[in-house]
Amino acid sequence: MIKTDILIIGAGPTGLFTVFEAGLLKLRTHLIDALPQPGGQCSEIYPKKPIYDIPAFPEILAGDLVKNLMEQIKPFEPGFTLGERAETLEKLDDGTFIVTTNKGTQHHAPVVAIAGGLGSFEPRKPPISNIIDFEDKGVSYFIKDPEIYRNKSVVIAGGGDSALDWAVYLADVASEVALVHRREEFRGALDSVERVSELAKLGKIEMITNAEVIGLKGEDQLEQVVIRHKDKARGEEFREVDEFIPLFGLSPKLGPIGNWGLEIEKNAIKVDNSYDYQTNIPGVYAIGDINTYKGKLKLILSGFHEAAIMCQSAYARINPDKKYVMKYTTVGGVEGFDGTKKEAKREVIKSISV
Repeated sequence: MIKTDILIIGAGPTGLFTVFEAGLLKLRTHLIDALPQPGGQCSEIYPKKPIYDIPAFPEILAGDLVKNLMEQIKPFEPGFTLGERAETLEKLDDGTFIVTTNKGTQHHAPVVAIAGGLGSFEPRKPPISNIIDFEDKGVSYFIKDPEIYRNKSVVIAGGGDSALDWAVYLADVASEVALVHRREEFRGALDSVERVSELAKLGKIEMITNAEVIGLKGEDQLEQVVIRHKDKARGEEFREVDEFIPLFGLSPKLGPIGNWGLEIEKNAIKVDNSYDYQTNIPGVYAIGDINTYKGKLKLILSGFHEAAIMCQSAYARINPDKKYVMKYTTVGGVEGFDGTKKEAKREVIKSISV
């Protein structure tokens, strides 16, 4: 069983910044996320899209924001349970909690912070009748380990950033990569579209536009995909393939959290924003886009603010006999669990002559 001070459900920007704020209070953290990597939507859906409302950054790519957050929290050595969804919440007699994932991993903490963005994300699956038969048998909705595709024939479906970026990446890994999109125009970042076009000209990626994958064939493993072209003269194409990766984005759902006894309003968790963003279950907080209260703004910077306030309340709950006096990082610096410390240099003035 994994034990920590604050268990964070969701490893998006708000969840990651919570690690930093908790670390300043000497509180350990562990994060659970259904996605295979930290960052939430910023990593999975639009890593190369610019964000314009992060303080001190006139413009920053979503993926770079996640990268910076990961670097910022590194000294506080957070734990991660990735690729698993928080399934059940059990409150023990001593007021602490056990959260179990869909894969049976148990986590024990006195405080639970739900920072799940818009909820748990599930892949948008194409309308292929037998696609479930080939899941983990040649069909994947996430790429957890690119080496799985080494020297294999891969078909990617989609027209957004994820599809474009993974097509570029796998061009140097797989034996052949085909990118299938139902339109001629792509929705991704311009540099990604240009890179795919360049690799297509070099013969490293086959671009198949105005077409879509409508069928899968195979015995115990995927063997073929059926591609239907809009051009009726081309009709349907049966293509030999090892792996099929449909990347049509993610669908946010509150998921099992909706069954935890929390007060829900319009698919969001109601919290007490006048004090600490605590839910109707003492010791369980909700911060970021997943919560709701009067005047709520679904902004990343709002989630950062809520994380800071929540951690102060969590400290008092975990240490009821201690009084915490807040010190600005400009005064106290940042001392990591890994032994590192950042602090301003101090000049010693021995005497002043008049």
